[in-house]
Amino acid sequence: MHEPHRFRSVRPDGRSGGSGRPNPPSRRSLLRSAAAGGLAAAGIVTGAPGAAAATSHVTGSKVRDLSGPALTGRFAAPWTDLGIPVRCPDGSMLFVCGDTFDGDGVGGPDWRSPVGLRSSNAAPGSLVVDGTVGGSRAVGLVPEGHTGGTTAIPSDVFTVGPTMYMHLMRGVIYETHHTDFWRSDDNGETWQYLCQWPGGLHGGQFQQKTYAVADDGYLYVLSTAFDRDVTSGLLLHRVRQDAPGNPAAYEPWGYAGGAWAWGNPPTTVTSPRRRGEICFRAMGGGYALTWLNMSPLDIRAQIFATPTSNLFTTAEQTMIVPTVPGRETGNAVASPYGGFIIPGSGVDDLHIVVSQWYDAQNYRVMQYRVNGLDGPAH
Repeated sequence: MHEPHRFRSVRPDGRSGGSGRPNPPSRRSLLRSAAAGGLAAAGIVTGAPGAAAATSHVTGSKVRDLSGPALTGRFAAPWTDLGIPVRCPDGSMLFVCGDTFDGDGVGGPDWRSPVGLRSSNAAPGSLVVDGTVGGSRAVGLVPEGHTGGTTAIPSDVFTVGPTMYMHLMRGVIYETHHTDFWRSDDNGETWQYLCQWPGGLHGGQFQQKTYAVADDGYLYVLSTAFDRDVTSGLLLHRVRQDAPGNPAAYEPWGYAGGAWAWGNPPTTVTSPRRRGEICFRAMGGGYALTWLNMSPLDIRAQIFATPTSNLFTTAEQTMIVPTVPGRETGNAVASPYGGFIIPGSGVDDLHIVVSQWYDAQNYRVMQYRVNGLDGPAH
């Protein structure tokens, strides 16, 4: 890596929060305004994909809806988003969702977050929600009373051996108070609290975390601010796989004294920007990072060889582009966010979970298939 660019840091108060998901008192307006701003930035006025495409040969198509009244309404979860996919130790696939409602639309009764929707078949081509954590009613996975509009938004869920881990961002939207970390030893049915980090740590750039499980005994952790309106760096840490619940065990990667090294103060590993959701995974002998890019609005991927590869120069490949309702086709999605990698897919046939929200009855989790991504440069 070369010397990092200088950039405007995150606000010192660590002000941060949701990625456009519902939260009182303005659940609906927050994402609509974010989506509208992103569409305008991308030049989307007629529905033609206008976001800058880093690789024009990348194609995508919708596989299926994973949530909605006809699919998850029987579990009191017709309206939900995120759906971070994780393969459980028992072989099932758990989709860990964000703000979830029953009733007639977003903001309806029985607000829970996070919840777990389960597919007993974990093959990317056969995913169907046929169960939940909680049985006939999807329950909140951790205590969260939403007092004063707070919520618990998952940023990542992953499995190491027989244990699952979940990272949550807590507080009112754009006002993350802290993030916390949980574990499950029963396939996500129950969760035990492990630790937490203050929302202002590293200038707010340690709020939204995503973990790649490597084959060298480490977890590699990328993090950024949890606020679409803030220009944030992307920080890299590593932690032994037997110690992710110990904040003192996280070792930063940074640039100091003319060199990059573990143990230096953390330094952004790529160009600072406004990001939404992020997902970091070891895959196919290399690594993949996917994220919601805010300007222009699209969902992108970088594929690289090692956790410390130079992301300043790694190609950014556009997977999902924005459009307007009624003009969706191929990889063009109205009000897209998320972009979480589905376990079992690969660079040459990538499946991702994409969320959508543009009105009270169009708030869902979907599966998309992406082809044509370039593999890592070695």
